[in-house]
Amino acid sequence: MTTPTPFILPERLAQTDPYTQITEVDGSGPFRFVREEWQPGHKAVYSRNQDYMPRAEPLDNLAGGKAAKVDRVEWLYIPEAVTAVQALETGEVDYLENAPNDYATALAKYPDITVRGYPGFIGTTRFNHLYPPFDNVKMRQAVLAVADQRDYMAAMAGDPANWRTCFSVYSCEGAETGEDDGGILSSPRDWARATRLVAEAGYKGERIVVIDPADIAQLHAEALVTEQLFKKLGFNVELATSEWGTAIKRINVKEPIDQGGWSVFGTAYATYDQLNPATNRNLRAPGRNGILPGWASDETIEAMRTAWFAATDEAQRRDFADKI
Repeated sequence: MTTPTPFILPERLAQTDPYTQITEVDGSGPFRFVREEWQPGHKAVYSRNQDYMPRAEPLDNLAGGKAAKVDRVEWLYIPEAVTAVQALETGEVDYLENAPNDYATALAKYPDITVRGYPGFIGTTRFNHLYPPFDNVKMRQAVLAVADQRDYMAAMAGDPANWRTCFSVYSCEGAETGEDDGGILSSPRDWARATRLVAEAGYKGERIVVIDPADIAQLHAEALVTEQLFKKLGFNVELATSEWGTAIKRINVKEPIDQGGWSVFGTAYATYDQLNPATNRNLRAPGRNGILPGWASDETIEAMRTAWFAATDEAQRRDFADKI
């Protein structure tokens, strides 16, 4: 399960402003949140919900009956990757999310440990469209002209057996569009074009802040590749290194850099999060009032997305998806 989760809230909570933190948390599914055992930044505890009645149907991934098989679940935050891996090896924990790729081969050799990559992830780098320098489309185009998926994937996933390129705004496992539609993404890197675009944009060395969640190995690697790319372009770049929780708070700041804002952040989505215009939140462009950090504004894309939803057959949907 990834970030775009369909949480069902009581009406009084659903009406809360999107940028106001909800403090009432208990849970109404198979498990309930045990607030009295919550240790922010360290541990969250969930207990079996005795009042929950699962649907009478087989479990099917995230669908079907949700039957609680254990009485208690503890989620632990272990910021140091090696410590987390050791905890899995010794049986102190039962599950490790985002294991460092350097350790995956060794972990797979343990007979009682299973290493899985399902469903796969797609790395994404987001610009802040509200403020200089990336409010200027030519600055964004300059980066796109020289960014290479292979550099990012090699840093984030290591062994080429663990990754592939995908020159599309959609998951290449999806039905909407494939790598042939990549356009500039699949074209050779063009440093001369990038240099020209930066000059045309009038970049004057404004500070560029790249969010760096160092406690998640893959996202830390993504930030470092972005930093080096920007330096090669001659940008005045600064890494804002922190843990993921702090990074998330800053990413949602709509103010300029000197008031706690940011310029670029990198993250990753499960492949099914980017199957089509409905699931790919990065294609939303409603402007400053949008909920996705970056706040792009493009009425044409928004209109085509609406048309995609209204399309009456698969051919029409494919056409609008390709146009996007």
